[in-house]
Amino acid sequence: MVEIINIFEMKDFSIYYGSLIAVKRVTLGIEINKITAIIGPSGCGKSTLLRSLNRMNDLIRSSWVEGQALFKGVNIYQKDTDVIELRKRVGMVFQKPNPFPSSVYENVAYGPRIRGIKKKSQLDEVVENALIRADLWKEVRDKLSESGMSLSGGQMQRLCIARSLAQEPEVLLFDEPTSALDPISTANIEDLLQELRKTVTIVIVTHNMQQAARVSDYTAFMYLGELVEFGDTDSIFVNPQNKLTEEYITGRFG
Repeated sequence: MVEIINIFEMKDFSIYYGSLIAVKRVTLGIEINKITAIIGPSGCGKSTLLRSLNRMNDLIRSSWVEGQALFKGVNIYQKDTDVIELRKRVGMVFQKPNPFPSSVYENVAYGPRIRGIKKKSQLDEVVENALIRADLWKEVRDKLSESGMSLSGGQMQRLCIARSLAQEPEVLLFDEPTSALDPISTANIEDLLQELRKTVTIVIVTHNMQQAARVSDYTAFMYLGELVEFGDTDSIFVNPQNKLTEEYITGRFG
């Protein structure tokens, strides 16, 4: 049997907001270069768990954690963790496209510039490669100096993906990335995820169960802050082991 290599491992991992427990003792492995979907009803802790993987929950002052979240074997909640470096390696794309109020070029070049790339030819190459990987280059190559805010919703979301890709992340976190998009833009993003998984590990929170079934290799079902069931996506959707999972997937609640 081939050993599965997990890029993330959560062990008895809990997330609190003050005295409120939002995620309860989750133990979960995220396999490298696969797509893992996190599903469950609103308020079940999906986005909280996702944001913990690059410590975005640190932005909420009352939040604290118990247990371990290991990225390539190292606990990301150790005191000496370089959170900026972590967020470079574990990028995030949000529900609503949030390009910077600057040109398409500057949106993508921002991270590499901060990282110390100053040479124009080098920046040009990074920007073009990121836009190609985000399947946006053909649409914007003649609009690089135009505002990122002038693009369509689907293009803006792919611009945000390109902005993350320019940082050369190992993992990309997607928090309901298509919920604000039309069906055609949604299909484009889903196709893009399949392409990106060849080089990047993807974790996606989605309220759309059909989307989870279409795009993911593994699915985690959460309910009331607990991980109820986790397994390969086909098994979760065709033959769930837990009655709660079955009831959620068949639409009896949520």
